[in-house]
Amino acid sequence: MFHEEGDLRDRTFQLGRRVARLHRALPARDRLAQIYGDQLVRSANSVASNYREAQRGRSTAEYRSKLGDCLREADETHLWLECLGADGIVPQSRLAALQTEVGELIAIFVTLLRKR
Repeated sequence: MFHEEGDLRDRTFQLGRRVARLHRALPARDRLAQIYGDQLVRSANSVASNYREAQRGRSTAEYRSKLGDCLREADETHLWLECLGADGIVPQSRLAALQTEVGELIAIFVTLLRKR
């Protein structure tokens, strides 16, 4: 219904893929790294899945609700990236591009929610 194709659909999908690759590189024996990584994978992929659900929204209200879910999941994704960096599990230089992408997605979702 809304934004069926395009850049945002691909960007949210690619975010999940990039996070999955990061998770694979986390130390397997570090319990904290695995906890953060598991949460990160869930939230990043929820951004993509909720965006797809928003695209199939049956009403503007449903669309907006799912965009709100995207925003919350993107913000959570940002939190887990911050945790990985703050606890020294992943160097900040490795996280910077992902954090930038998540920040841009957050800004996009905020803009979309303000439009309607």
